[in-house]
Amino acid sequence: MEQLSFRTAEFEGPLDLLLHLIAKHKLDIYDVQISALLEQYMAYIRAAQDADLELASEFLEMASRLVYIKTVSLLPRHEEESRQLKTELQGQLLEYQVCKQMAAELGERGQQFRRFVRPPEKIEADTAYRLTHPVKLLCDAYRDAVGRGLRRLPPPPQAFSGIVARRVVSVSSRIVHLLKRLYRSGKASYGSLFETSTDRSELVATFLAVLELVKAKRITVEDGQVRFDRTHHSPDASTTGELSYD
Repeated sequence: MEQLSFRTAEFEGPLDLLLHLIAKHKLDIYDVQISALLEQYMAYIRAAQDADLELASEFLEMASRLVYIKTVSLLPRHEEESRQLKTELQGQLLEYQVCKQMAAELGERGQQFRRFVRPPEKIEADTAYRLTHPVKLLCDAYRDAVGRGLRRLPPPPQAFSGIVARRVVSVSSRIVHLLKRLYRSGKASYGSLFETSTDRSELVATFLAVLELVKAKRITVEDGQVRFDRTHHSPDASTTGELSYD
């Protein structure tokens, strides 16, 4: 008979393996040949042990049971016991086969129910407004609706007070400030350049000034230190003409 190729995870128990062997080699489940079945079953056990696979105790128990049935069938004056043992095994196989078939059928039906989709039902729209609101909320809504005409008027000057009062710092002024500071000391830490900045506008202008000076090769930034290149002229407004960035 053809040797069995297997994976342990395919069989849920010894009865599942026996049914697989019977189906694979086209044996008669109503008249099982114990010798042929035992040969294939033991081939599975040996192959699993050679592959260092851990077998459940129920597989080994079934192997000993098949060996016992075969041994009894070979002994004289034990035909009745052999027939009874074989009948019990046959009944278990048939019962397990029916359970597998029913499980497969139920699983298929479950897949069908999972794909079932009911068409949407038509629901008539109810246009009646049934919510209730506090009187104050209704009054506020009415005043808001009446006062919409006032929104078309231009905003008062007070609305721009926060924008107009905001200080705008030019990049060129920060370039002159950084050049004068670095000309005296020759170097400074990168973080110290931003310590005197009082608002966001000055921080952004200082950062852009650093980029412009690096681009013009007036300073170098390395390892958190800013170094001034003294090969250029002393810093004043005339030396920043090419760095003008308002």
